[in-house]
Amino acid sequence: MPELPAIDELNPRQRAAALHGIEPKTQFKPLLIIAGAGSGKTRTLAYRVAQLVADGVHPDRILLLTFTRRAALEMTRRAKSILGRVRKDRAASWAGTFHSIANRLLRLHADELSLDPSFTILDREDSCDLMDLVRQGLGLSKIRQRFPRKGTCLAIYSRTVNAQRPLEACLAEAFPWCSQWESELRRLFRGYAEAKQQRHVLDYDDLLLYWYYLMGEPAAATRVSSRFDQVLVDEYQDTNLLQAKILLALKPDGHGLTVVGDDAQAIYSFRGATVRNILDFPNQFSSPATVVTLDQNYRSTQPVLDAANGVIGLSPERFTKDLFSVRTEGSLPMLICVEDELLQAEYVVARILEQREAGVLLKQQAVLFRAAHHSDSLELELARRGIPFVKYGGLRFLEAAHIKDVLCVLRWAENARDSLAAFRALQLCAGIGPALAERAFNSLSEPVPSEAGEFLARGVARAAWPTFWELICALRSPATAWPGQIARIRKWYEPQLERLYDGARARISDLDQLEQIGSQYSTRENFLSELTLDPPESSGAEVGPPLLDEDYLILSTIHSAKGQEWKVVYLLNVVDGCIPSDMAAASADQIEEERRLLYVAMTRARDSLYLLHPTKMFIAQQPRFGDRHVLVPRSRFIPDDLLNRFEQVAYAHHEARKDVRLASTRKIDVAEKVRALWDG
Repeated sequence: MPELPAIDELNPRQRAAALHGIEPKTQFKPLLIIAGAGSGKTRTLAYRVAQLVADGVHPDRILLLTFTRRAALEMTRRAKSILGRVRKDRAASWAGTFHSIANRLLRLHADELSLDPSFTILDREDSCDLMDLVRQGLGLSKIRQRFPRKGTCLAIYSRTVNAQRPLEACLAEAFPWCSQWESELRRLFRGYAEAKQQRHVLDYDDLLLYWYYLMGEPAAATRVSSRFDQVLVDEYQDTNLLQAKILLALKPDGHGLTVVGDDAQAIYSFRGATVRNILDFPNQFSSPATVVTLDQNYRSTQPVLDAANGVIGLSPERFTKDLFSVRTEGSLPMLICVEDELLQAEYVVARILEQREAGVLLKQQAVLFRAAHHSDSLELELARRGIPFVKYGGLRFLEAAHIKDVLCVLRWAENARDSLAAFRALQLCAGIGPALAERAFNSLSEPVPSEAGEFLARGVARAAWPTFWELICALRSPATAWPGQIARIRKWYEPQLERLYDGARARISDLDQLEQIGSQYSTRENFLSELTLDPPESSGAEVGPPLLDEDYLILSTIHSAKGQEWKVVYLLNVVDGCIPSDMAAASADQIEEERRLLYVAMTRARDSLYLLHPTKMFIAQQPRFGDRHVLVPRSRFIPDDLLNRFEQVAYAHHEARKDVRLASTRKIDVAEKVRALWDG
């Protein structure tokens, strides 16, 4: 076995994980890598992929499953770079997210599943809209009592599918206020499934569900499983039960299966993920999995790790590990007690500027919080002080109306039966509203479609229609190559922007970005599928944050910060009610996930960590003359026994802010000046 020279770059435990089953040469029994925060997980997994290829496994027979497209690209890039030191090899071709791999497999096995291989994929908003159409068609929107809205219905449907739980149990556990509607929801979900089948579309959850059903047929499961000698899964703690069942069907005995994750960073149960997948993994096979723990941290100082280890060490069930670092020096994390949220914001901004003057750039500092609204007071203070910032958790790229417009034109060109895409695309034409769009789609769906039809016999639509229909026909023509299709749509669409939306000029930059992203894909189908399954977080996400200034501060929810790191981290509202959240304290499992959330936040810090504890919190919607502040205790996750791992500070200095009224002997008639603005 040609051992890669670069393997010496790994520490002993990383090396053991990378060479499992290879050195010494043994069976590839199931492997679980417990990778602590900052322990070099990506590097270890990349080395394992490279070493497998060096050992003779063909790259096409390696399946690498990640949770973002970017992670898959980075993993394969690193593996190829490592291999390139000794020989030329291409990266694994089966690398991507669970949903993107499912998309590829379903198209290859479409006939076995009675699927049209040209199916299109609905994003969440389109799924909601289709759910609402079915909901209205069944008369559920006219019920006198309050029936769940379309978004809630889709959330119930998604949780039932991904958690592999009966509808009745899912309603009782997560949507108790909807339990009375169980029979109506069953009827709705059946209608929703039929509506998707009629349109040859799948939603996000269908991709995994259909893959699971494919693996349920022994002959088909054998054909899929035989494609891959090695299956590697990143971030296994973030998988749901449906994903775990698919993996077990791929590798029933676990041979050739490697999963990597950290039970201490399992924080996505609201998406259907379950920490049980990683906790129970070792004993799911006849031959128990080998467990290798990576506990050397390459990110944080030891004082930061000691505090984080103390917090997670109180968890009743976990894989035992205590992170350690060669960076033994450093200051203790700060636990700052402040009077209220305003003083909290004042303190944080003062420390941010202090760190900046000490040479720490704003972009090397981050303020984290449990919920997006927790930063409201801080954002006002930052604006007052003129400190630029980027906040993660805004409008997603695909939710922007102008982006959806262009994508719907492409989707309708790809799948002529996608009525949701067609209705939106048709209404981009001047003079075509919802009723006319429906008549147009029905006419165009006839065996012998009418190009213009009687429905466009008069009005503005008659003038706008020919150019639009010419565009659709050109996009559907095999003679029209994929490169340039977005540019072709833009040529028609940009003149419509002024009519459809305010701020047309600002929206054009997003279309530039969409065209740039499209150039990275080989086919229209691949582009539409991948962009739906793994979209940029927000406008500009593919090309980095907007250029606000020479520097900018990072604001982020803890969930959005996972996988990131900064020199200095400030964590707001480390109090009961926020961490743990009042909304996630109904069960012991929820409380433990909140503990892991605090651990994730703390382990983002490389050098300095500040935890803020306001003693009073503002409560909205109190009685008119009631006390709008309540006393709140420090988070239960930092009990008195752990206080010796922090430096405690009480901050009580309020910066004086007095409004000074300036006296003047000259009176200014402001009212008259305002009226004069409109005198012409």
